[in-house]
Amino acid sequence: MRFYTGQHQYYCGVDLHARTLYVCVLDDTGTVRLHKRLPCDRARVVEALEPYRSDVVVGCECIFCWYWLADLCVAEEIAFVLGHALYMKAIHGGKAKNDKIDAHKTATLLRGGAFPMAFVYPPEMRATRDLLRRRLFFARKRGELFGHVRSTFQQYNKPFPSSGQLRYKKHREGLAEAFDDPALRATIEADLALADRYDTVLAELERIIEDQARVHDPEALELLRTIPGVGKILALTLLYEIHHIGRFDSVQKFSSYCRLVKSEHRSAGKRVGSGGAKIGNAHLKWAFSEAAVLFLKGNPRAQAHLKRLQRKHGKAKGLSILAARLGRSVYFILKNQEAFDMDRFFA
Repeated sequence: MRFYTGQHQYYCGVDLHARTLYVCVLDDTGTVRLHKRLPCDRARVVEALEPYRSDVVVGCECIFCWYWLADLCVAEEIAFVLGHALYMKAIHGGKAKNDKIDAHKTATLLRGGAFPMAFVYPPEMRATRDLLRRRLFFARKRGELFGHVRSTFQQYNKPFPSSGQLRYKKHREGLAEAFDDPALRATIEADLALADRYDTVLAELERIIEDQARVHDPEALELLRTIPGVGKILALTLLYEIHHIGRFDSVQKFSSYCRLVKSEHRSAGKRVGSGGAKIGNAHLKWAFSEAAVLFLKGNPRAQAHLKRLQRKHGKAKGLSILAARLGRSVYFILKNQEAFDMDRFFA
C-alpha cells in the first residue's frame, strides 16, 4: 500500500458520482475553506478551485467515472491523486455517512499523509485497455452461449454431434437439426446466431486493438510474444494491463499486483494467517493462469518441471508456482528489453 505524502497549502477531497460531486477544501491547518456540492461540469469545478489552485492537490476515490476529473486536473496543471477504493476504509466507517462527510474525510486523509494511492492510468492507452476488457467480456458471453448449447444436449440426453470446439464454425453445423421439437431447435439456432455475431464483433475488435498496440508499444508487444504459449490476446492483455513496467519498484511488487503471491499476516512475531488474495489486477491474474497452461503445450521441459513441482506441492499449487515464475519472467523481459530465454527460466 502506497500513501500520498506530498505537502501542499490546500487539500481538496472529492466525493465523485456520475452526475454530481461534493468538494471539500482544507488548508494546511485543517480549516475548511470550501464545502459544497457541484454538478459534474468541468467549468464549474475549475471555477471552484480557482482561489486555491496555486498549491492544491485533488484526491478522489477510484470509481468508474474518475477519468474526466483526472484529465481535467492534468489539463489545468493541478496535482491529482487517485485513491485505492479498497484501502479507503476510513470514509466508509463512522456512525453517519453522506457525500459531505465523505468529501471531508477524503481531504483529511490527503492532508494527513494517509491517502492510499491507486495508479492513474494515462489517457493515451486507457481507451484501448477498456476496449480490450470489453472484448474479453464479449468472449466470455460467447463461451456462455456455447455452454448452453452443450447443456441443452445433456438436458435431453442426446449425444453431441461434434467432437470439436464450438468456437470453430465448422463444428456448429447441424446442431439445431438434432432436435425435432421446433422450440428446442429455435433455442439452439438463437444461441448460434448470437455466437456468429460475436465472432464478427470479436474479430473487428481484435484488429483495432492490435493496430493500436503497434502504435503504442510495438517493442514490448513483440517481446511478450517470445514467451511460449503467449499468443496475441494474452500479449495484448499483458501489455495494456501493465502499461509500463517502470511503475513497479520491484518484481515482488509486480507479482503481488498480479495476484501471483500470497501475503502473510503476522502479529507479535507469530503468523496469524494470510489474506488479500483478491487484491490486485484480476485481468493479469487470468492472463498468467492461462499462460501457465499454454506454456506446457508441446514443451516437454516445462511439463517435466511441472511434475516435479506437483510432486512437492500438489497439482494446483504447482501450476500456481509456474504462473508466478512466468510473472517474474515478464517483469524482467520488459524491464531489460530482452526476449524470453528458456534456459534462464529453468536455471
